[in-house]
Amino acid sequence: MKVGFIGVGNMGGPMCRNIVKRSNHQVTVFDLNASAVKACTDLGATAAGSVAEATVGADLVMTSLPMPRDVEAVALGDKGILASIKPGQTYIDLSTNAPSMVKKIGAAMAAKGIAMLDAPVSGGTTGAEAATIAIMVGGDRKVFDDALPVLQSFSANVIHMGGLGTGTVAKLVNNMLSFCNMAALTEGMMLGTRYGLDPDKLLNVIASSSGNSNAIRNFTLRALPGKYSPPSFALDLAYKDLHLALELGDELGVPLPQGSSTHTLQRLARGMGFGGDDSTSVLRVYETMLNHKVKP
Repeated sequence: MKVGFIGVGNMGGPMCRNIVKRSNHQVTVFDLNASAVKACTDLGATAAGSVAEATVGADLVMTSLPMPRDVEAVALGDKGILASIKPGQTYIDLSTNAPSMVKKIGAAMAAKGIAMLDAPVSGGTTGAEAATIAIMVGGDRKVFDDALPVLQSFSANVIHMGGLGTGTVAKLVNNMLSFCNMAALTEGMMLGTRYGLDPDKLLNVIASSSGNSNAIRNFTLRALPGKYSPPSFALDLAYKDLHLALELGDELGVPLPQGSSTHTLQRLARGMGFGGDDSTSVLRVYETMLNHKVKP
């Protein structure tokens, strides 16, 4: 199968490289970052000079981009995917997008006879490198089945959620829970260590008790030792994802008080200059305000 892959940054790069390494699919890549493209071509991918060049002739065209506006520009903009793609090809967006944007792009693609899947991923850069990420996919079942061999080349868990947009909603729900868990963990760790508890022992208690969550691993690897840069998942992206979840809550009339308070905490952290650092930087808000390090 021929794959056009657009956007080979922190997440797209490892996913693209795994397609090259773990399958016989022919991969053509495009990115504005030449070194990111080279990391893929060194393994056997072919470099494209433009979005159009990556699109023409590909069975599957994939995008992995930071923001909904980036996806819109690449998919629907001048000289974008829609301008070059032909009936019989499939477009798959791996980005964390807005459900409304997914529907907008999907409608434009459908008008030209192009099938689309929304397929956001979860698992961070470590999971992307190890091909253990989860992919939650929305779109027609047959289109999903046809694309599955490529998706499985860089994911251990590919789940078909339903119609177009359902993958994106699942991703937003998952990330909201993840960020809320991290916010709660930072509060608990600050409370316990402020009293004088040993942070490593406290984390061990939580990890083996009812307060456990995946946030423990990220906190232990990043926040506790203060390894915020380079980020595994940048705070700016986490803020964007949670913002999209809150917007969806507004659309559906669902109150999201936990998500809202966590978003405020993220906004404070970004205001303190931590947006480009790891999303666990929310701990630094408490450490700065209270002049107390969880682990001195």
